[in-house]
Amino acid sequence: MSPLYGKTAIAGVGLRQYKRGKSPLPERSVLVDAILACCEEAGFDPADVDGFVSYGDDHNEPVRLMPELGTKELRWSAAVWGGGGGGIAGAFGVAASAILTGQAKAVVVFRALVEGASGRLSAAVMAHHLNDHLLAAGVVSPAQSCAIRANRLFEYHGVSRQLVEELVRASYHHGSKNPEAASYGQAFDVEILRNSRKIAEPFRLFDCSRENDGAGALLMVSAELARDLKKLPVYLLGCAQGADAGWGDLLENDAADLYATGGFRTIARRLYADTNLSPADIDVVQLYENFDAQGIMSLIDHGFCNYENAGEVIRFSNLIADGGNLPINTSGGNLAQGFIHGIGLPIEAVRQLRGESSNPVAGARTCLLAGGPGAPTVSSAIFANQIP
Repeated sequence: MSPLYGKTAIAGVGLRQYKRGKSPLPERSVLVDAILACCEEAGFDPADVDGFVSYGDDHNEPVRLMPELGTKELRWSAAVWGGGGGGIAGAFGVAASAILTGQAKAVVVFRALVEGASGRLSAAVMAHHLNDHLLAAGVVSPAQSCAIRANRLFEYHGVSRQLVEELVRASYHHGSKNPEAASYGQAFDVEILRNSRKIAEPFRLFDCSRENDGAGALLMVSAELARDLKKLPVYLLGCAQGADAGWGDLLENDAADLYATGGFRTIARRLYADTNLSPADIDVVQLYENFDAQGIMSLIDHGFCNYENAGEVIRFSNLIADGGNLPINTSGGNLAQGFIHGIGLPIEAVRQLRGESSNPVAGARTCLLAGGPGAPTVSSAIFANQIP
């Protein structure tokens, strides 16, 4: 069993989301607001937060947050390498490690993105990931790079393109019921996806994640301390991060069978081994999908289905909170809730396991969080509302 198993917990969450370009505050102020909200929810003094962890090239160096938070002492400051969303789950492993080794008592995991300050995320990811070999071939955006992989999934492995429509429909079904979602109250028909403008073959506009201004923060403490705070603890059972052999920005598909995966295969195996759990033990999934086909790859890599039977599993009726066996992205996810580089996903994991989601999954006890598929470094984690 992993030494992380049930030893730390999320005690509070805070989310601030705005339409791109409409943030009422500068980026750092929005982030401070989200951190204050997560501490208030937990009943924890923000001045006692002594550690911070982020991912994806966040610009907000923790030492710059200290004056506004009244931080008494900064004892831990770290980030997961990589410009994509692959580090989301890994950030919780880093935070838990600091707490378990006594290097910090209370760690905030955060991500902030106000594009007037940080610039368009797509441009930042392009600069981080796309090397000169790709640029010379005309691959100049994340959509193009991921589109190549999506076509491999469809054409070489024979996965039906209809499956992405099922994923998008489920996301918008959940988003339409979530007051925080950009798609709240909006009807969605698959023809909207089919008729939206092309971005990079096979992706159309609604195959792609949104970009929003905002910030999210989650307060992580020891399991013992979490039980003394205001909210129901949500425990971290395990976390794995890394990259499969042959993966990476500079290799870009050195191994012939990698292109139609999300890069999670070895990470998923380690996560299940460390927690003594399997896909059958997961009640709900919060799945990073920068593009919908990458979400399909992630589900396959995590063992919920394979190339051959994906169509039996990835069906709208099976992916929704109201009656599905594999509910995914119950807030709407990156496609329909909004995209602050995926920080809304772990926040929804916590809310779902507390019974506070706008789309509750009856009896949910465990939630798998998957970081960005296709990023050079990816990560996954499993959370639970009780320690099995």
